[in-house]
Amino acid sequence: MAQRLFNVSAHWDSEAQVYYSESDIVGLHIEAPDLDIFESVLMEVAPGLIVANHMSPEALETGKPEELIPAILWRRPEGRAA
Repeated sequence: MAQRLFNVSAHWDSEAQVYYSESDIVGLHIEAPDLDIFESVLMEVAPGLIVANHMSPEALETGKPEELIPAILWRRPEGRAA
């Protein structure tokens, strides 16, 4: 079975004035000026990257749907409202 839980966190780069991502999703690299944009990009691209980079074609063909649906644990920086 493929990995089902992926972690994503945002960190502030004060020099570049952007939030950047740290994640165990292969290929996910986000930089955004605010958390709303960061979250929007995350939700748009992360599921596709998980399918492309973490699931084999065999698993996609033979796996049960409940085994294929990943969970993304998104953590906003401390002190930032959700």
